Amino acid sequence: MNALLLVLVCLDAAARRGLAYVPHASRSAAKPASASNDDSARHSFVLLGATGDLSKREIYPSLWYLYREQLLPKNTRIFGYARRQRTIDYLRGTVEPYVTVNPGEEELYDQFWQLNSYVAGSDGSEEDYRNVDRAVSQFEDGEEANRIFYLALPPAVFVNSTRNIKAAAMAKNGWTRVVLEKPFGRDSESSDELSRHVSSLFTEDQLYRMDHFLGYEVVQNILTLRFGNRIFTPAWNNENIASIEMDFRENFGVEGRGSFFDANNIIRDVMQNHLLQIMSLIAMERPKSNSSDDIRDAKVDLLRYTKAIVMDDVVLGQYVANTDSQDPRERIGYRDDPTVPDHSNTSTFALTVLRVENERWRGVPFIIRAGKSLNVNQTDVIVQFKNVPDNLFGSQPIRNKLVIRVKGSEGIQVKIMSKVPGYKNDIEEIVADFNYEEDYKNKRIPEAYQKLILNVFEGSQSNFVRSDELKEAWRIFTPILYEIENNTTRPIEYKFGTTGPKEADEMERRNNFLRN
Repeated sequence: MNALLLVLVCLDAAARRGLAYVPHASRSAAKPASASNDDSARHSFVLLGATGDLSKREIYPSLWYLYREQLLPKNTRIFGYARRQRTIDYLRGTVEPYVTVNPGEEELYDQFWQLNSYVAGSDGSEEDYRNVDRAVSQFEDGEEANRIFYLALPPAVFVNSTRNIKAAAMAKNGWTRVVLEKPFGRDSESSDELSRHVSSLFTEDQLYRMDHFLGYEVVQNILTLRFGNRIFTPAWNNENIASIEMDFRENFGVEGRGSFFDANNIIRDVMQNHLLQIMSLIAMERPKSNSSDDIRDAKVDLLRYTKAIVMDDVVLGQYVANTDSQDPRERIGYRDDPTVPDHSNTSTFALTVLRVENERWRGVPFIIRAGKSLNVNQTDVIVQFKNVPDNLFGSQPIRNKLVIRVKGSEGIQVKIMSKVPGYKNDIEEIVADFNYEEDYKNKRIPEAYQKLILNVFEGSQSNFVRSDELKEAWRIFTPILYEIENNTTRPIEYKFGTTGPKEADEMERRNNFLRN
């Protein structure tokens, strides 16, 4: 890894001297391509659940930013649907706290809302969807026209909604695409049942299962980092890597969302989906090409070699009030939240160890660690390389590490050993740091939902979850979920604002993951 480390160290040193890193002009000057190859086609984006929290916080703002940057197809209209009687002015008012309209963009923002319509339903019946179809058809006016249905809806209504789309609202003269938000079931059985249902209505190329972590810039950079840099290839195996951890931390609690969280737990919330997706990108073999099918084939192949988790490789925790803290938020434990049952055994922290039984990774633990109400709000992937053999120095060098920071000061760090300047041969760890906010300060980095919604318009499925991938993910996690739910033992308590249960640190050490 010497060449890469030297480059990164030089970049880091240049940054510290005030020298800016400027990406090559040919990689940044080109105008983004339109989402449609045919500007004459009409596109209808139908947002089901338009009055919900996800719509106002993520979907409408993302559509506005794509419109502002001229990335939506030229002839696009947006149709909101929900059961409540609402107006466009009402929707606009709920969305405005979550959007930025720069000076001089006010007229453009008005134009964006003029592209919006709203259809109120009654009971989510097939007739409601016929009303949506009639509204959309008036815009299409018999022209070539495509439709996207975004289900920003509770999973309980997925079956009914998708059935009604198929029966009453499919595109007449163009393609139809359906976006489903997680969770995709609660276990293997319910996930398989949902997959059978939607596959009876739509082909796989019509389905876009949304996992917004796959839209994070740093996550999308994993393939480039691995397969666009020759320096990593020889070291990316069990001969050189000791362990890999996906570490998800939130520094806040359930904050009134306890009824939802208590029905799921931290494993269903972020581990079986978000963090396993990252793990599959980190560990998969090189895909045959960068096409959607080849990338997802490689991810599925990796998951098929991953063993189901066993209880001996799990630590569970639940946060309690930190009475030593002066922060009033930290003085409220999980079961103190009025939306959480008084005797809940739901885990708000979990550490699991995954084991991949293939030639590349056999013997390397993949640790997934996630928790709420911890000390920081960030998500890291930490690749620890093995200790240096035949040590020449007086003290054992600290392990080399590659840190991919997904959330919280997004960037990439390489941690290596270096001689301390001076007369002695003392050594210490130094950090070569690439930071998106600093190194791309003149380039706006789009949010995850913006990129993924644009992918739907483009028909690119690389960053969406395929049915066989989903099946393997649930195979890995379902047995342990059943075992946890049948066990009445209370999770280990940890104080709000700490790093989690000490037993998790011990599990890391037993699996060859060392913290400095």
